[in-house]
Amino acid sequence: MINKIGLFGKSWILGVAILVLQGCGSTKTLVSADKASVIAKIDLINVVDDKVNVVLDPAVFVSDTVSFFIPKTVPGTYSDDNYGKYIEQFKALDYKGGELKVEKLDDNTWRIINAKDLDKIDYWVNDTYDTEVEVSEPVFSPSGTNILKGKNFMLNLHGFVGYFDDLEEIPYSLEISAPDGLEPVTSLVKGVQDVNRPETDIFVANRYFEVIDNPIMYSNPSTETFQVNDIAVTLSVYSPNGHYTAASLKAGMEKMMRGQKAFLGDINSTKHYTIILYLSNMDDNDAKGFGALEHHTSTVVVMPEQISKERLEEAIFDTVAHEFFHIVTPLTVHSNEIQYFDFNDPKMSMHLWMYEGTTEYFANLFQIQQGLISDEDFYERLMEKVERSKTYDDSMSFTLMSKNILEEPYKANYANVYEKGALINMALDINLRELSGGEKGVLWLMKELSKKYGNTKPFEDGKLIDEIVAMTYPEIGEFFKTHVAGETPIDYAVYWNKVGLQTTEQEQSTGYFFDGEVPYIDVDPSNDNAIFVREGIQLNSFFKGLGAKGGDIIKSVDGKMTNLVNIRLLIGQSMNWDPDKEIVLVVQRGDDEVTLTGKVGEPTLDVVKLVPMEGASEQQIKLREAWLRG
Repeated sequence: MINKIGLFGKSWILGVAILVLQGCGSTKTLVSADKASVIAKIDLINVVDDKVNVVLDPAVFVSDTVSFFIPKTVPGTYSDDNYGKYIEQFKALDYKGGELKVEKLDDNTWRIINAKDLDKIDYWVNDTYDTEVEVSEPVFSPSGTNILKGKNFMLNLHGFVGYFDDLEEIPYSLEISAPDGLEPVTSLVKGVQDVNRPETDIFVANRYFEVIDNPIMYSNPSTETFQVNDIAVTLSVYSPNGHYTAASLKAGMEKMMRGQKAFLGDINSTKHYTIILYLSNMDDNDAKGFGALEHHTSTVVVMPEQISKERLEEAIFDTVAHEFFHIVTPLTVHSNEIQYFDFNDPKMSMHLWMYEGTTEYFANLFQIQQGLISDEDFYERLMEKVERSKTYDDSMSFTLMSKNILEEPYKANYANVYEKGALINMALDINLRELSGGEKGVLWLMKELSKKYGNTKPFEDGKLIDEIVAMTYPEIGEFFKTHVAGETPIDYAVYWNKVGLQTTEQEQSTGYFFDGEVPYIDVDPSNDNAIFVREGIQLNSFFKGLGAKGGDIIKSVDGKMTNLVNIRLLIGQSMNWDPDKEIVLVVQRGDDEVTLTGKVGEPTLDVVKLVPMEGASEQQIKLREAWLRG
């Protein structure tokens, strides 16, 4: 049986006595496995076939069999990634170096026979970045692993280091041998350096969760540290072609995080924070999943290196803002399902509206409240979320979806936690402001929940909404019942009206293949990387004018077959197209091949804008100011 894992301080002792191992050629006095650290050795020097060797050395087991696990799922990913698929040549060795019998039970589980004789386990790890274009459901890059000999190692440690059953709460010591010139960046605590092994870095963790909660990146150092109030922030950048450095991004990052800390006020759960930024060169064997993954005191961000500095800063600021706000929830305010997360049989919480929705809402709200963006920018972001939320099932219960997010049809709606999840918080915020005369909002609510709960005190999943209602107003209970637990879509016009806003349709310029960072086309890795027109989004005048439809597979453009290489070239060339240029697209539409012809024109998009209402009342304007300014 796999026991629940107490991520935030569960402590217990199995009470097995210290043993003296005799026979089998050993005269060592050893400590029972539940009382001594697991030593994990990772060799980044002797890389073979793009694989890294890992050796785990536990203490003495008293049971006949023991199971070893690599995580199936890790917190913050909400997906079954099965990191054990990347483990090869797994061996369990006795004290003479002989191999013990091992039974592989599934992708992530190995049962070791005659475990009383177990000295160590030995295996090789393949990285995930190399496989992203080869599999239908690749590991999300910020939670994945990279092995680039002599240049970069992205050690999301759940991909390298596992745990033995019933031993998740014992300490770990990590011994990582690294090539000269590569330095580690992590929030993991450093141990005492062995002067006889200068190539080996020592890190220590009190329990297994601390291991996987602290990614490490080894690379040529490009690191800056700055102070945000009482938080020391470290920014480390890997840019394979040297396009960016930590120094070039420091000023903007510092300004943004100062705004975040001012927004949060007295909410504070860490004295240090590490931002690891990995920039991909977009090769077939490099990362393609752009975004970030949060941890208690760090985040890993993956972005394309080719992006302009303006767009890179905008993307990473929004992304890091989101991840940093996770220190509020779920890292501080969370349920038992998060507190006792089971890496290999996870039970999910029903409150993704908060864990991801509140966090995403704060990532935008703080920028308007701290004067980093204009009112118009904030309104535009909200309307973009309204439009993107329409591509998902708007009548699906949000709490039911969250609870079953690893299963279909709920899994397909996961990304809506960042769209409708943020909008749920927006509506909740306006409701609270209205009911409290402008005094209380979602930030107030999260501060109150942080006082009641925290790192070591989870809430009961099924009782949170009732507790929120008890802290606030009966009307809030109706909102949750109808729009969060219930299946009734939110009428956003009601909330715009409360704050004196209204919508209007306008035409605006866009790109041929992208609207800012939002693409009109996508790639299907399960169909030979076919390029297709995205479904469920509003297409621009370019695609509409040609008669393209969502789902069309683009076979050729002007007689040239499309693939990942030439579509990128085409996108670059499109920036210099003359509006009178004639173009021919051949698309696969179902069983039919269709030829689309026409002028490229000047691409535009009909967008719905959120604007101040003419003749808004004093009450509406006052509520708007309370909402926008805090």
